[in-house]
Amino acid sequence: MAAAISLRSYLLVSALDKSPRNITLVFPDIGMEHCWNIDHLPWSAFSHPSKKMYYYDIVDKLDPDLVEAMQPHLVNVSPKASPVDKKLHQNAASAFLYLFLSLGSKNFSGCTYTLRSTIPIGAGLGSSASICVCLSSAILLQLRTLSGPHPDQPADEAELQIERINRWAFVGEMCIHGNPSGVDNTVATGGKAVVFKRGDYRSPPTVTPVRDFPELPLLLVNTGQSRSTATEVAKVATLKKAHAAIVEPILEAIDKITESAYDLVTSSAFDPKISDSVQMFGDLMQINHGLLAALGVSHPKLERIRELIDSMDLGWAKLTGAGGGGSAIALLNSNASPSNLQSLQSKFDEEGFEKYETTLGGEGVGVLWPAVLHNDFKDKGTEQIDQAAFLNAKGVEGIEKLVGVGVGASEKREGWKFWSNAGPHVNKEIAQKPISG
Repeated sequence: MAAAISLRSYLLVSALDKSPRNITLVFPDIGMEHCWNIDHLPWSAFSHPSKKMYYYDIVDKLDPDLVEAMQPHLVNVSPKASPVDKKLHQNAASAFLYLFLSLGSKNFSGCTYTLRSTIPIGAGLGSSASICVCLSSAILLQLRTLSGPHPDQPADEAELQIERINRWAFVGEMCIHGNPSGVDNTVATGGKAVVFKRGDYRSPPTVTPVRDFPELPLLLVNTGQSRSTATEVAKVATLKKAHAAIVEPILEAIDKITESAYDLVTSSAFDPKISDSVQMFGDLMQINHGLLAALGVSHPKLERIRELIDSMDLGWAKLTGAGGGGSAIALLNSNASPSNLQSLQSKFDEEGFEKYETTLGGEGVGVLWPAVLHNDFKDKGTEQIDQAAFLNAKGVEGIEKLVGVGVGASEKREGWKFWSNAGPHVNKEIAQKPISG
């Protein structure tokens, strides 16, 4: 089971004059900016009749010829950056270009695509998937191949838009990760939570939306420890090969935990405001972490976070993502002591852990349009949320104050609108895109 968190990525698309015909990807949170001349991109490769893709196509693998055709246009992305940063920047550029060239055309107008993210990068929280969802939905909106979102949109029509965005976001994820599961982009697009099962890549995954997933307040703690999903997956595969009789029951038990969690949160008796309900969910988190640790995908820093939370009787913590570092999530006791919470914060500060207060089970992709702030004085009209304002927003708080979700800005700003697979829905205090998020 995977659930959306309230931290988000946001994308602002700014149209340029007809000349010069450039597209620019700006991602200040990772120190990236790169510009391409539209006319110089490899359109001949992407528009060849044997290669051409359309917005309604299902793409389950990258075309190696098209990947190769992009390489000359990626090699000069951040050439002076460190090897780690250069790889990060070129991965983002690769996802953007593959989507742009697959869906767009040489007649596209020049644009600047500015990304901001409140999600820690490389912490196992699906930041790349969130970014790919932004890119996918923005380009599809530019092509006018998406309808809505709007309050009267039928649920089945909204579901089609979500599916279309998700399919192309998965293509972006393949550019970055090679062989992603698809779960991160699925939950980032649809929001709330999903039960996701993929047997193999020869058949589509089974996705069961959990549309009534309750919003649960969480602590998200970034260890700052880098990790590799591929390394952790390979580690489990090696262990399973060597000790199949032991590892397979562990994997089956993890599956049973997922089923139990689904049954729990979809039960009419579950109430996140009742301590017994929270206790049962927390118990499942704790068991799940123990089984993952037995598979060798925990890390001393993750165990330290769990130790601190356990020792202060504050709640239940587990690793998230592929493990091996990255982040932990913690569900707090409703009666957690304020003094212990303060002590926990002090310990996190001392040991270099970064804490975020977030909510589990939020909305998926949405659109903020028009992207304007209303002035306090009626005669002064409105103020556009332009690229300068977007770039100058400082840190997570600045981004959220300007365009964020659930910041109580409805009197100052139009409401974010979402494609909701649970039926028509607009929440004027919750946001995410053009600004796209």
